[in-house]
Amino acid sequence: MNKADSDPRTLETFDAIIIGSGQAGTPLASELARAGWRVAIAEREHWGGTCVNEGCTPTKLMVACAENAHRARRAGDYGVSVGTVRVDLAEIRRLKRELVASFSGGSESGLRKAGVTLLRGEASFTGPHSLVVRGEDFERHLTAPHIFINTGGRPRRPDIPGLDAVPHLLNSTSIMELDEVPAQLVVIGGGYIGLEFAQMFARFGSHVTVLHHGAQLVDREDADIAASLLDALRAEGLTVHLEMSDLSVEASEAGATLNFQTPAGAQSVDTAHVLLATGRTPNTDALNLAAAGLDTDKRGYIPVDENLKTGVEGIWALGDVKGGPAFTHVSYDDYRIVRDALLHGKTRPTSSRTSTYTLFTDPQLGRIGLSEREAREQGLDILVATLPMTSVARAIEMQRTAGMMKAVMDRNTGQILGAAVLGPEGGEVTATLQMAMLGNLPYTALRDAVISHPTLAESLNNLFMTLDKAVAAE
Repeated sequence: MNKADSDPRTLETFDAIIIGSGQAGTPLASELARAGWRVAIAEREHWGGTCVNEGCTPTKLMVACAENAHRARRAGDYGVSVGTVRVDLAEIRRLKRELVASFSGGSESGLRKAGVTLLRGEASFTGPHSLVVRGEDFERHLTAPHIFINTGGRPRRPDIPGLDAVPHLLNSTSIMELDEVPAQLVVIGGGYIGLEFAQMFARFGSHVTVLHHGAQLVDREDADIAASLLDALRAEGLTVHLEMSDLSVEASEAGATLNFQTPAGAQSVDTAHVLLATGRTPNTDALNLAAAGLDTDKRGYIPVDENLKTGVEGIWALGDVKGGPAFTHVSYDDYRIVRDALLHGKTRPTSSRTSTYTLFTDPQLGRIGLSEREAREQGLDILVATLPMTSVARAIEMQRTAGMMKAVMDRNTGQILGAAVLGPEGGEVTATLQMAMLGNLPYTALRDAVISHPTLAESLNNLFMTLDKAVAAE
């Protein structure tokens, strides 16, 4: 046993200690405290975690700002004259900072009102159930039978020769601190984070180039969905290079020149601004996990079981730090799973939840459950329904017809296994499909439902009606 664990005189005792104030740790700390537990939470950077400070909250505000600029430029298509559109990125940054401060302050005040002990500092293990938290002017030693790790992740820096030659090397956090719109922006990575920023800055006025290693954007999606999104982005003027390889950087008069290969041959692009959007790294390196008897996988994530327990009794890992889908709603559901187990005696495995997420590009991509590719890889007998947005009345009326809808059903039962909605408010329409899946409704229930006209959700009638002819022809 570690000396710190065996000597209670050196330790402050709590019922629970939470490391990190993300979307699992913050509500869990408050809930346990309200239940009468003595709870401490340690946060080294900012209350509220990634989502509130540098993820969902600020990025979706900036997406909305970019969308307004885009709509203003398109106003003439709707018979409206607005004149020259000018983007004030410094003002957008001010709005972003104001919103973040409000949300982060709300997280902090909520914790204090619940009676949680807040420690602004970096925590690391000194034993299986003991920690030291070091702040600017303090060092405190704590112990608890229940410890929850919710430390999230940070942008990963890829190993690219010459990368330091870029004058303005950005990640998903620092790009939101720019006060002027770059003339040129190169985004390395064609995943969800990269594409949201790529389209955002194109709409702000940058000439944007996206470099992606894969054969398609958003690698986990079906090829037809990815191709439809690619068409929409290129139609807005973004330059996208797929199957990019052999990337290197050298200094140049423009700031830096990026040299790379594509199936079309050698390519290069000049820029002073590069956004790295090549994934994230878990924040586990400063935790001294070995002192607690914890290991990580080869990528640095903390393995857990279906109840979010680590290999050490009394220690849980929640949110992005445990690996798997890195979404706020997943992290928040981690909190609910642990809360119900500890306070209400109810267990629910993580495998019971259906994967869902939204990509906030325009067209917006909402996803739920299995893709067609995943279903076929599992050997399932399926029906697949597709409908282009050019056949959706509401999308036509809004002049927003980029994208498509797609759903995957079990052939024998008609149960909806998954769907993708790439179009206006795709995430909201997908939520309608999610409700049907939660209620175990067959696709025919949505096919025959009387849905208000003309709405985007009404297009689900038409999506599933496409199966009538297909099934009849078999």
